[in-house]
Amino acid sequence: MKRMLIVSLLLAGCVQLPQTPADTEAKKFQVPSNQSAVYVVRAPMDSWEASSLSLGNAPITTQRGTYYRWDVAPGTHRVSGFWSESLTLTTAPGKAYFLEYTVIGDPHDGGVQLTRVRQINEQAGRQLVMNSEMVR
Repeated sequence: MKRMLIVSLLLAGCVQLPQTPADTEAKKFQVPSNQSAVYVVRAPMDSWEASSLSLGNAPITTQRGTYYRWDVAPGTHRVSGFWSESLTLTTAPGKAYFLEYTVIGDPHDGGVQLTRVRQINEQAGRQLVMNSEMVR
């Protein structure tokens, strides 16, 4: 009986939350013709540590297995991470761009130790987004 309860609790922890309307919409990858979309996706096998990024004055905090979409005016944008790494991205109207954000750290060894943000191709980016949950 105890064993069944433990197994049930463990399986309940693995249940994926339902998608929010914003998550469903973002995963359509539609971009208005007068804007650009920038998706930032956490690497799937990195640290469980939370880490923040910002695009201009729009900060977000990410977790393993999450993504975020910024809709921006076309032009040059700077994405900056917690550990001062940054990436400059020039966007075009109606296009989507994908950034992979990797975080390495250990809560027992001082938290986040290293982060990296890099642009990835559209196919890889879409795949990562589809397998992730939008930052809430």
